Order: sequence, then structure tokens, then C-alpha cells
Amino acid sequence: MRRLVLASLSFFVASDAFLSQAYARNAAPQPATDPLIELFGGAPAAAPAPNGPDGRPQAVAIPREMVAFDARYAPGTIVINTSERRLYYVLANGQAIRYGVGVGRPGFEWSGVRYVSSKREWPDWTPPSQMLRRRPDLPRHMEGGLNNPLGARAMYLSGSLYRIHGSNEPETIGQAVSSGCIRMTNDDVTDLYDRVRVGTRVVVTR
Repeated sequence: MRRLVLASLSFFVASDAFLSQAYARNAAPQPATDPLIELFGGAPAAAPAPNGPDGRPQAVAIPREMVAFDARYAPGTIVINTSERRLYYVLANGQAIRYGVGVGRPGFEWSGVRYVSSKREWPDWTPPSQMLRRRPDLPRHMEGGLNNPLGARAMYLSGSLYRIHGSNEPETIGQAVSSGCIRMTNDDVTDLYDRVRVGTRVVVTR
């Protein structure tokens, strides 16, 4: 009787080992666990941002989206909220298209009403004298193109040196780093450019 019990136990132990090995072979592979996370808790570190074709980290784009908006502004008006770092192109029925923008850094903030006085595709850039005094290292003139800081499109604002323009530094969108101009991604500025006509009212708020 004792031999029968021992034989039964050996059979069950062997069966359990066989099933465990088979499950391990068929189970989905589990990601490696950071021992520091097991000790101290917390989430794994985020993967670094991928690099673009120029080797610089790619920015995470601020999505362009349709939103409800203040109906007191006429359709076709551009409203820029510099504290939000957002630009709104007003549509009918209390809606607007909202874009992420870069705005003037501290000391270069401004507000007021302007109008789009002209539009340019792949504009040239000639830094104004005030900027050259601050940055004598800048080029005196740069042809339009991918390396031009004005990007793919520019809309010039009346009575000022400011523009709404694209950028070759998309990582600065959503930041306050410019000398007063309103920066957009090249994709967004092209979309806005196609909607806007010369004479469009631009309201900048702080």
C-alpha cells in the first residue's frame, strides 16, 4: 500500500512539472521588470522622443481641432490668446479651429488688433535692425526654404514687424521664445494660410 501511495505521488509531481514547463513555453513573453521599480515603485521611464531626419528630437504636435468659441467674433477673425498659446480661426455657429502656437518671450509680449497686410509662401527672412543689434551673429538675409526660420508660410501684420509664420523649430510651438511673432508648425500655418485673406482682422490678447 505504501509503495502504491509513493508511486501516485511521484506521478502527480512529474505531471505538474511537465504542465508547468509546457505553460512556460506557450505563455506570452513578459517584459523585463526594472528592479528599482520593484523596490521603490513608480512607472517605467518614458521612451525618448524619436529623432527626425535632421537628427533633432521630433516635437509632439499640439493637435489642430474644432472647438466651441466666443460668438462675439465675426467668422474669419483670427484670435490669438498668448497666455494659452493658442490661435483660433473663427468659423460660423460659435465654432473655431484651434491651433497651437509659439509666442513672444518675456519682454516681447504684446496685444492689440492688427490686420493681415500681406501673405507669402516660403518667405525670405531679413532680420530687422533691432534684432540684429541683439543678435549680431544672425544672417543679414536668408532665402526662403526648409532652413528659414519663417517656415513654409507667413502672414504679415499691419503696422508692426510681427508675422504669423511657420517654423523650422517645431519643438518651440507651445512655448514663449519668439521676439513677438506668432509661430506655428508648417502644417498648421499652411492650413491657416489657405483660409485667410489679406485684410483679415487679427485680435491678440494676453
